[in-house]
This record gives sequence, C-alpha cells and structure tokens, in this order.
Amino acid sequence: MRFYGTELAGGLMLGTAQYPSPESLAEAVRAARADVVTVSLRRESAGGRAGEGFWSLTRDLGVPVLPNTAGCHTVREAVTTAHMAREVFETDWIKLEVIGDSDTLQPDVFGLTEAARILCEEGFRVFPYTTEDLVVAERLLSVGCEVLMPWGAPIGSGKGLNNPFGLRMMRAHFPDVPLVIDAGIGVPSHAARAMEMGYDAVLINTAVAKAGNPVTMARAFRLAVDAGRLARDAVPMEERDMASPSTPVLGKACLV
Repeated sequence: MRFYGTELAGGLMLGTAQYPSPESLAEAVRAARADVVTVSLRRESAGGRAGEGFWSLTRDLGVPVLPNTAGCHTVREAVTTAHMAREVFETDWIKLEVIGDSDTLQPDVFGLTEAARILCEEGFRVFPYTTEDLVVAERLLSVGCEVLMPWGAPIGSGKGLNNPFGLRMMRAHFPDVPLVIDAGIGVPSHAARAMEMGYDAVLINTAVAKAGNPVTMARAFRLAVDAGRLARDAVPMEERDMASPSTPVLGKACLV
C-alpha cells in the first residue's frame, strides 16, 4: 500500500514520546524497523527553538518523520501547529489530531473534517486521527485525505481493538484506501489482529515507550505485525459454529 505515493512496506509506525531516554528511543526504532516515526510539535518549543537536539535525533534515525498536532483542541490550533511542523521538519505530511474530549481523547470529528479541508487545500498530505465512523471517513476523503487512521481504543489505554465489527466494516467499505490503526494498542497480539483484519499499518507509542524493556517490546511488535500480515495473505480459515474433525473418518475401520 502506498501512502501519498510513498510505499511503507513494513506496516509499523512508532511514536517518539515518553521513552526513558533518547538512546532507548533510537534503539526501539531500530528494533521495530519502523517505517515512520511520529513527532509532536508544541508551539512554544518550535518558537523558541528549544528541543533542537530531539529534532536532530529523529532526523538521524534515517526514518521518515510524520509530525502531528497532538494536544490541539481547535481547528485554528491544529492548522497553526501543522504550518509550524511543515517549516521545522520540511515535510508536507501531517498527522492531524483535533481532540474533542479531554477524558477519552476522542477526536472532534467536526473540527477534524474542517481542519483537514483547510490543510488539504494548502497542500498538506493529511493523516487524520479519526473514529471508525464510515460517514466521517467519507467526509474526510471528500475533502482530500487519502489515508484514514481510526482509533482502536482511547489513546494510551492499551485496550486494543474496542470495536472489531466497526473496524472490519471500515476495511470492507474502503478496500483501496490506506488504513492505519492509531491509538489504544497495548500488546503485540492487538497489532497482529489489526493486520489480520486487513489494515495496512499500526501506530504504536505508549505500549512500547512505557514497557519495562522498550527495545524488546519494539521487536515483539515488529514480529507481530509481520505475523499478522502473513496470516492475512495466507487467507485464514473461516470460523465455524460446530466442530470439524481435522482427521477424516472416511475409510476408518469400524468395529461392530
């Protein structure tokens, strides 16, 4: 699957927040063989040129950077942050977040759609953090988005895929749109399940950064994503309501 013309073959995006040290972040990115790293840009740090060492670290990783508008609650704030991110990171890719609820960090889909429209018109390649709602997805695509990033569960919750039915429906409804599960994944089995559903990538942050050993966990997610994709490509067996013997009984000796 190509994301705005760029092929991301590995299917694993990695966030860069909350790691115990810059060294552990760098090692985790390498262990995960991440296709993309996401970076949150704060207005105050960009304006004062603070955090220059962190920006240099992410560039030195040699992995494409996807800036995001994490923490933005209004359209204006998100659009302003996106403009600063484009200047700092010299990329028109932006992971667009417009948060509507402070407890669940659920996206404000109305503000999200408006911000996406503005940014797409200004030449940004928008990766919108959204819900699994098909109507919202249609609207985001209509304003110019070519990628959708539905949440699995609330950000940082580790609950996995809360609405597998809705996520399967989204995959079936948009077979040719790149889809990324963003938020809520807690363990590698969640990531494998997302890939088995046919999603093109997963975005992981807290589950790796807050693990007892982030590097080992990053490697585990790499294996899980690969396993999930292989399982999907192999065309898994369908579920059955009744047992079906794996050893045939036809021709078996019958004692009477």
